[in-house]
Amino acid sequence: MNKILVTYYSKTGNVKKMAEFIKECLKEEKMEVVCESIENVDLDILLEVDGVIIGSPTYFGSMASPVKNFIDRSIKFYGKLNGKVGGCFTSCQRVGGGGETTLQSIINAFFIHGMILQGFSRGSHYGPVAIGSPDDTALIDCKKLAIAIVSNVKKLFK
Repeated sequence: MNKILVTYYSKTGNVKKMAEFIKECLKEEKMEVVCESIENVDLDILLEVDGVIIGSPTYFGSMASPVKNFIDRSIKFYGKLNGKVGGCFTSCQRVGGGGETTLQSIINAFFIHGMILQGFSRGSHYGPVAIGSPDDTALIDCKKLAIAIVSNVKKLFK
């Protein structure tokens, strides 16, 4: 069975709600899922999973420092995450509050690791962005992300 890591940092609980929703969507699609706060994730799991989904609140238009720390430490596996599937999501406080740049900062790290990502032509192009607590629109985008990740993992890791 394919395995996906959903990891996140959440100070207010908004990103955690999104992570738990994505986890449930992945389970509905028959994926094995590890869903854990980024501070509690053993970095070695990156070698065991087929996909990685990272969630972060938006801080000054970028990812929160615990997420950046996790990504910085992942350099230990540079070249070993090539071809794995990635995705990301965020919560920010307002439209135009830096959500897309936060996602782009995570996406940059995924690309440098050689990971495969999928953008979306409708909705949140880079991944789900909630304005504060996730509303129905953000949750629809979370489900879309989960389904895209599952589809790509199944295509690549039969």
